[in-house]
Amino acid sequence: MKRVQRIFSLLLIIGLTITFLGCAATSKKESTGQYIDDSVITTKVKTAIFKEPGLKTLQIEVETFKGVVQLSGFVDTPQSATRAEQVAATVAGVKSVKNHLVVK
Repeated sequence: MKRVQRIFSLLLIIGLTITFLGCAATSKKESTGQYIDDSVITTKVKTAIFKEPGLKTLQIEVETFKGVVQLSGFVDTPQSATRAEQVAATVAGVKSVKNHLVVK
């Protein structure tokens, strides 16, 4: 009976270890918590851009990975691209902004 309990305990420990390692972050993969944090940052950046007069939010895509925000899409003027970057940088949790906006 004790042997069965030891085997069960060992299997439980192995299962939990695999589960926690599956949720861990790597350089190319976010942990579950980081993914949620990045989703919140993305939403806040989109909201801030939406509130900014003169920026067309439907033409600006926002993606976040480990606190780094990437802006892509199209804007009407170079000033709009700069302003979108400035707005994104002011959002709490943003570590840096990669501005890939194209002036059309």
